[in-house]
Amino acid sequence: MNEPTREAPVTVLSIIQNSVDALLHPSARRNALTRARHRAFIAPRLLGSLAVFATFPIYLVMRGAPSALEVVVFAGLMSPIVVSWYLSHTGRFEYAHMLSSLALASVIVAVAATSGGIESFAAVWLLVIPLEAALSASRRVVGFAAALALCCAVLLVVLGYFDLLPPMANATDHRILMAAGVISAMLYAAGLAFGAESLSRTSMALLLREEERYRLLARNMSDVISRHGGNGAVLFISPVAEDLLGTEVSTLLGHGLFERVHVADRPVYLTALSDAACGRQRCVRFRARRDSLSGGRFIWIEMRCNPLAAAGEGADDRQVVAVLRDISARKVEEDALSEAHSAAEAAQATRTRFLAAMSHELRTPLNAIIGFSEMLVQEQTLQLEPARRQEYAGLIADSGRHLLSVVNGILDMARLEAGSFEIVPEPFSPRGALVQCCNLLALKAREGDIDLVTDAPRDLPMVNADARAFKQIVLNLISNAIKFTGRGGQVAVVAEATDVELVVRIRDTGVGIAPDDLKRIGAPFFQVGNVYQRRHEGTGLGLSIVKSLVALHHGELNVSSEVGAGTTVTVKLPLVWDETHGGCTVTALVPVAGSREQPALVKKRA
Repeated sequence: MNEPTREAPVTVLSIIQNSVDALLHPSARRNALTRARHRAFIAPRLLGSLAVFATFPIYLVMRGAPSALEVVVFAGLMSPIVVSWYLSHTGRFEYAHMLSSLALASVIVAVAATSGGIESFAAVWLLVIPLEAALSASRRVVGFAAALALCCAVLLVVLGYFDLLPPMANATDHRILMAAGVISAMLYAAGLAFGAESLSRTSMALLLREEERYRLLARNMSDVISRHGGNGAVLFISPVAEDLLGTEVSTLLGHGLFERVHVADRPVYLTALSDAACGRQRCVRFRARRDSLSGGRFIWIEMRCNPLAAAGEGADDRQVVAVLRDISARKVEEDALSEAHSAAEAAQATRTRFLAAMSHELRTPLNAIIGFSEMLVQEQTLQLEPARRQEYAGLIADSGRHLLSVVNGILDMARLEAGSFEIVPEPFSPRGALVQCCNLLALKAREGDIDLVTDAPRDLPMVNADARAFKQIVLNLISNAIKFTGRGGQVAVVAEATDVELVVRIRDTGVGIAPDDLKRIGAPFFQVGNVYQRRHEGTGLGLSIVKSLVALHHGELNVSSEVGAGTTVTVKLPLVWDETHGGCTVTALVPVAGSREQPALVKKRA
């Protein structure tokens, strides 16, 4: 069974406090300190006025009918009820204090004027007026109360100087009344002092509570909070900065945080703080050094700056509060997203180039095949001669071979991109492969009036690689060189070997390649110039396939060119394929006894 909840014991003090709280203005209930001040103002005045009201009948019984002065004093002592009602309904704390000072001053002047003026026992109470006003914690109210007390004192002095006051009581009564006035004023001042101490204790408790709350937030927030001076120096930074930057908070004060900002990002950092100090909100990103056991590294930080009103009004008092957050993970995601977006745009551009190239390369031979085939079908109607039929059949065959080469190029590229193109390494003679490729393209070179030169030494070492892929590399490069070389030009195929690699260079005296286009050589479906206005047919897959095949052999492909002077393509392939490393390693060539043409290959790991 659940235990019944215990209610707080009801006391007279709690009843009074609840009754006073019910009289507070709604605006005073939002803040604990304001609520305490309003309560300290209303409670003693209501209790004092009620006490005077309760003792007045007794006074009447003892003294009889009151005089005019006693009625005025009684009314003045009852005025705190009116002032408390004013504060309860308006919430104007300073004006209520001013009205209270006026009411108290009126009572003091009225009593002092009939009991000796400035020498009256009541004149001592003029000192209480500014003391009571001090509880308002307002300089304006204290100044008003002090000026009011001074004016009342001057008024009593002036009235006494011109003998406008009634005669003072006898000396004995005066001494007794003076003693009573001083003692009562001291007791009231003591009550004010206790009230001030209570308010101070309440203020300190509330301040400590707020500080603890904000300290708890600052310690447990994942974001770092900092306060900067007008020159950007760090005046305060939350302890979370130790986890963010891997260093003690004391090292970040002053210009310690600025020294950790990346040199390239320091202008952005300072500009943000300067703009925030001028009243503008800013949000910037910069890199900052983070210390760790494994060394320092830079992380990305997002800083939001807001102006902070300081105590003064000068330019030097402008301060900035900033919130710092580690966004390294978000930056990685943004970079990855940007790369993905760029890759998608590149893929879209590749698709566009593919469609542009294929629309020509596929449609042209297909139109030729269909057109000449239909003419052969209508041979009897058109009465074609045997020579014309043979010509049409040759054009159909040429178009079919061209179409086959286009399809083979697309399929090879697809296999390379999918990683399904298998490399079958085997020893073969590179010189024989080079000579065979040049012989296959010699007719094409002669038709274009191009001089095809082959320079392959007979002592070239054996290469352990995919012979079919090697031939495809050479055929594509020589075919490209012939295609972009004008009549009367030259294409040279030069081969040489070092201790570890085979070097093949294909030089031509063709049109050359512009520097901007040279950077994109090897991209799928890319051709130099506008694909819709190109002078040379092709899919743009040749160099892309070559680049992929060379990469599969762990080789190197370099292209150098000059517009109008020609192009040189250099292919470097390792002499030996190492299956244990999935590629090629450095090898040494050891001649076999009795043979100069067939050296043995001895693997030596790099």
